[in-house]
Amino acid sequence: MYPIDLSGRKGIVFGVANDRSIAWAIAGILGSAGAQLALTYQNERLKDRVVRLAGELEGAIALPCDASDDAQIQEVFEQVGSAFGDISFMVHSIAFANREDLSGRFADTGREGFRVALDVSAYTLIPLVKHAAPLMKEGGSVIAMTFEASQKVYPGYNVMGTAKAALENSVRQLAAEFGQDNIRVNAISAGPLDTLAARGIHGFLDMKKIHAERAPLKRNIVADEVAKTALFLCSDLSSGITGSIIPVDAGYHIMAI
Repeated sequence: MYPIDLSGRKGIVFGVANDRSIAWAIAGILGSAGAQLALTYQNERLKDRVVRLAGELEGAIALPCDASDDAQIQEVFEQVGSAFGDISFMVHSIAFANREDLSGRFADTGREGFRVALDVSAYTLIPLVKHAAPLMKEGGSVIAMTFEASQKVYPGYNVMGTAKAALENSVRQLAAEFGQDNIRVNAISAGPLDTLAARGIHGFLDMKKIHAERAPLKRNIVADEVAKTALFLCSDLSSGITGSIIPVDAGYHIMAI
């Protein structure tokens, strides 16, 4: 049990795919702090896995939601509203790009590949926040997951870097728009982690090696460090923080080379 107590708080975590997902690390720590969670799964292929993980958290439920489908977004929030009544946080850990758009030249990115990456990885935050806000009756916290490729060129990250830049701008605009409702919107910029999604990034192992060599802490981060930052952002300890991109990368972002 962590010293932050989220007993009585409820929220939704989007993006759990397996037990190595960043979203699952976040869900685990929020559940350990006493929060009641809804976990979503994208499709039937992931259902059994996510339902099993939800079973490890007291009071958690698992619901289907492909965030690229507006009807499914509306349905999942109706179900959460019926089950929980209200929520105080939401985690957006959703990203996707076609494999062929994560290798080769960025200039070769096709129109449809660009659309898919921006739709799934960036746009989805907007309708999720719009639907979450009415359930955040006493305010709340929204967290999105980003990466430094939003600001700098990472070979192999390609169109996903563009999508993360759009996501971060959306974080700032949503923070400004929903601040009057006491809803905070922030993003965590995590260093490279071994996840299912990371396997699709060309040169990922080199990326990890360079991060560990150049970061001030001389190591890579672990998922638990991202989760602890999310726990802080979901708690009242972060009540004055919104519209921020918080690096959890062992300090790599401060280095010039």
